[in-house]
Amino acid sequence: MTEMTRITAPDAWIDQVFAAKSVRTGGVIRRRIDWVDREIGRARFEEEVRKRGFHLIETGWHLVIICHPGAVRLLF
Repeated sequence: MTEMTRITAPDAWIDQVFAAKSVRTGGVIRRRIDWVDREIGRARFEEEVRKRGFHLIETGWHLVIICHPGAVRLLF
């Protein structure tokens, strides 16, 4: 299997990511950007986050999802 081989179907991958306990409790999840790009693509991932009313932050090699629709304030 090469580094860019998709591991699961895109819909199953989305279901798995957003079934995490942190999502249900308003917590935070993170995923490596290269993994998201390989599995479903950045545009689809952003669409799924937006559809849920969550916030998405890109930092370093990760995408961080804040799993609640409330205000976010970056302190520094």
